[in-house]
Amino acid sequence: MRARLRGRAFLAISLLFLIGALTSTGPVLAEERGRVTNLPLPRYVSLKAAEGNVRRGPSLSHRIDWVYTRRGVPLQITAEFGHWRQVRDRDGAGGWVHYSLLSGVRTVIVDQDMLPLLRAPRPEAEVLAKAEAGVIARLGECSIDWCRISADGASGWVPKTAIWGVDADEIRE
Repeated sequence: MRARLRGRAFLAISLLFLIGALTSTGPVLAEERGRVTNLPLPRYVSLKAAEGNVRRGPSLSHRIDWVYTRRGVPLQITAEFGHWRQVRDRDGAGGWVHYSLLSGVRTVIVDQDMLPLLRAPRPEAEVLAKAEAGVIARLGECSIDWCRISADGASGWVPKTAIWGVDADEIRE
C-alpha cells in the first residue's frame, strides 16, 4: 500500500514538473519599460533645443540645477513621470527635463581625441577624417564593435568604445 502511494505521489510530482516545463516559455529577460511611453528604459535621446533646463524633480516648481547648452547632446533616459524624463549625461550627472526638449534623433559624443573615421569597420581601413574629443556626431548603423557616425560633413566608422551614447550590445541597421 505504501509503495503504491509513493508511486502515485512520484507520478503526480512528475506530471507537475512536465506541465510546468511544457507551458514555460523559458527564461524571460525582463526589459524595463517607461510607464508613460512604454518605450525601453534606459534609452538614448538627444537634446532638441539649444538650451535645456535640468531640474531637481519632474515639475516647473522644482529648482533648476543646471542648463544644457549644446543642441544635440546625447542623454540617457532612465525614468519617466508625466511629461518629464529623468536623464543622465556621459559624466553621470542627471536630473529631470521636459519631454518637449528631447528628440529621438540619436547622437554620440566622441570620447577619444583625434578619433579616426574609417572607410570600413576594420582597424586597417583608410582614414577619411579625424574627430576631436567632445564632438557631437549623428549616430548611424552599428555592429557589435563598430558604429558609423557623421559630423560636419564627414562620416566614417569608429570603434564603439571610443564614443558615448550607444550601448555596448546595441546593433543598429
